[in-house]
Amino acid sequence: MFISFEGIDFSGKSTQIELLKDYLVEHNKKVEILREPGGTEISEKIRNILLDTKNLVMFAEAELLLFSASRAQLVREKILPYLEKGIYVISDRFHDSSTAYQGYGRGVPLDIVNQVHNLAIGETIPELTFFIDIPVGIANERRKKKSKGKLDRIELSDIEFYNRVRSGYLEIARKEERFKVIDGTQTIETIQNQIISELELINRR
Repeated sequence: MFISFEGIDFSGKSTQIELLKDYLVEHNKKVEILREPGGTEISEKIRNILLDTKNLVMFAEAELLLFSASRAQLVREKILPYLEKGIYVISDRFHDSSTAYQGYGRGVPLDIVNQVHNLAIGETIPELTFFIDIPVGIANERRKKKSKGKLDRIELSDIEFYNRVRSGYLEIARKEERFKVIDGTQTIETIQNQIISELELINRR
């Protein structure tokens, strides 16, 4: 199964990804965790360009194409081969991030974003997507606890940008049945239990 996790920065995705991996491994499943952008040698180089704070002048269109180039390499080099071997693939972000961040957030027309998706990933769509939803205000408080010098180029974006991104995610969730919205303000254990329940429900179908 191909599972993705989405959310605005500082939503707590990484913690839940590790917990889900532990759960699956305990149930004798083979699991690979991938991150976006990144996950392959080429994709990691693209990641460095995208997140480098020296590149603040990057235009939205370039940002979209770089994310998609990284994703295209990841799909063909890692995701598809893993799935063919019966391995559970958990991705920390996937194409929905570009829809939310570059589409709704940066203002790239959604029809263009979707055309780029079609080229980059084809039919490789997650079967299940967990959107860990937190208010932008809470995300901003968590961001303040991280040293300004350690924030990457995307994390330096303003609150208005993140409001658009979050609204975009919620709009995607209304359209996509695979999207499961999880209240990220709950305890880590409560969130984990909801994720496992959703996964077990899918597996029983």
